[in-house]
Amino acid sequence: MPTRIAARPPHRGVRRAGRPIAVAGAVVGVVYGYDTGSVSGALVFLSREFHLGPAAAGLVNSVLVLGSVLGALVAGRLADAVGRRTTMIAVAAAYAVFAALSALSPDVVVLDAVRFLLGVAIGVSIVVAPLFIAESSPARVRGAAVATYQVACVAGITLTYFLDWALAGGGHWRVMLGLSALPAALVVPPLLRLPDSPRWYVLTGRLDVAAEVLAATDPDVDPVAGTAAIARELAAERTGRGGALERLVRRPYRRATVFVLGMGFFCQITGVNAVTYYSPEIFRTLGFTGTGQTFFLPSLVELVSLAATVAALFVVDRAGRRDVLLTGIGTMTATLVALALLYGAGAGSWAGFAAVTIFTAAFNFGFGSLIWVYASEAFPARLRSLGASVMLTADLTANLLVAQFFPALLATAGPARTFAGFAALALAAFVFIAWLAPETKGRPLEEIRAYWRNGGRWDDPAAAPPARP
Repeated sequence: MPTRIAARPPHRGVRRAGRPIAVAGAVVGVVYGYDTGSVSGALVFLSREFHLGPAAAGLVNSVLVLGSVLGALVAGRLADAVGRRTTMIAVAAAYAVFAALSALSPDVVVLDAVRFLLGVAIGVSIVVAPLFIAESSPARVRGAAVATYQVACVAGITLTYFLDWALAGGGHWRVMLGLSALPAALVVPPLLRLPDSPRWYVLTGRLDVAAEVLAATDPDVDPVAGTAAIARELAAERTGRGGALERLVRRPYRRATVFVLGMGFFCQITGVNAVTYYSPEIFRTLGFTGTGQTFFLPSLVELVSLAATVAALFVVDRAGRRDVLLTGIGTMTATLVALALLYGAGAGSWAGFAAVTIFTAAFNFGFGSLIWVYASEAFPARLRSLGASVMLTADLTANLLVAQFFPALLATAGPARTFAGFAALALAAFVFIAWLAPETKGRPLEEIRAYWRNGGRWDDPAAAPPARP
């Protein structure tokens, strides 16, 4: 790999590229959140039109997640092969096409097929969008920049619920599913004008372009020295034995792999998407009746969650990743216990609503915001995209289990036992995260590699860059 970085005219779209990249990633996040949550309201009406039983209705949800698992599995290799930006363009175009086709589906078979393909696009996007943002952000604000993606996702889900509530009177499920096609199509032209991340240009040997992009995206570092540091990191990774997947399960990165697999799985198995996918049914079990309440109340839940996600944005680079994450998981555990007790005692519906609201907000403050940050930070450059794929594949596998089996659990075990089970899983998640999660605030991506190589210890803990206001 060349060590001299030549000066050359600026690459198209390079000037002041950091903020537009974050904005473009956020728009993709809004579309992802909308497409994830839109089925919650649409399912009530399309089930009637297509005469769906519980299993078939569950499949409409789980087939999207199944496609997402496949998308996450291939996303890392795709992002390395064609670039982060090109992959994002393909994702945005796929969102637009498959959202429109969902709205036009003549029967449930076509709808399931289209939602599977939409799920593939979702799986790719949730790996690549945070990766693109993280690799194009200064270390001092990287946590907030990546957490912005979660803000966008929650904003998309919140928008879904308000639109579902507005459209519920006419049963317009096709409009609910198809509305996201427009913003997805509109984000493609801006993406075409952006550069790729500096690390991808170094990965492909284009050090001169990498330096230009680094100068535009990270004013805190010298672009030549920063590019050389990335190049050294990649060169050191190239000297390791075995392929990328083999190296994930061997020392020194075995510990990192266990961490990301566990975090990804616990993020979803603790039940947040039971609320996202089946909130009207959950509110019915709490005693709420009528379309107005069962559709409007989830909107309020997501509005509070959006506020919690914005709060995480402001503290993740100050308080640190671990404190934010553990605070969120601890609050989730407490509210799940409260919800199980309320169901067991047959307590009032508004207390249950409060518990669901705080649980969802706590998820988005902790797990929801930090999974994207850790997915983009946990591995060195050459393993980063594959590592993010591994984490989010575990996340989506747990999501698939919740999407498919939550309705049956609710019907057979009852809500009290179901939410008690989620509480036990949340407690296990707290212990796991307290054991393995590193504090990475303020550290360059290349420096984090040393933590795992040292068996989960920093070379010099006192040398951690201070969080900046």
